[in-house]
Amino acid sequence: MTDESKLLEQLQSNQYKDSAFKELITLYKERLYWHIRHIVKSHDDTDDVLQNTFIKIYKNIHNFKGDSKLFSWMYRIATNESLTFIKQRAKQLQMSNEDIKQLAIDNLKADVYFEGDDIQYKLQQAIATLPEKQQLVFNMKYFQDIKYKDMAQILDTSEGALKASYHIAIKKLEDYLTNN
Repeated sequence: MTDESKLLEQLQSNQYKDSAFKELITLYKERLYWHIRHIVKSHDDTDDVLQNTFIKIYKNIHNFKGDSKLFSWMYRIATNESLTFIKQRAKQLQMSNEDIKQLAIDNLKADVYFEGDDIQYKLQQAIATLPEKQQLVFNMKYFQDIKYKDMAQILDTSEGALKASYHIAIKKLEDYLTNN
């Protein structure tokens, strides 16, 4: 029995669910934090989305069927929670999703948790110009080195489409960084 299947078995049992969930948080908190952070940008917003993600995971772990890796399922939840957060914030502030993302980029310099230099800031500006799917694919591949196979499960699309999106994103980022 693999560690993941043992953990899943414990997560889905009433007796061990809470202790297994603490272990799950320990194992995946940092990785999910950075995945969400690359989408929503702000540390405080990331913490909120991460908390919502873990609440959803806890409430829905009994629905996990094992069709994908547990981490892929959790990443899908984190991705959906992040995108929902952006849409809700945009609606709340009566702005477009793109304007919300640009606002988040503009606020990065003031974010005490942003440790990037001017080059990192410029890269984040460039990433913000990409369409949503290309942003997701680029962030997952470039910053987290997630395999296309796993990404395909997370984003529910084909590996070929993801590879094409990544290469198009790279080209657009190169053009942006060269011309700005």
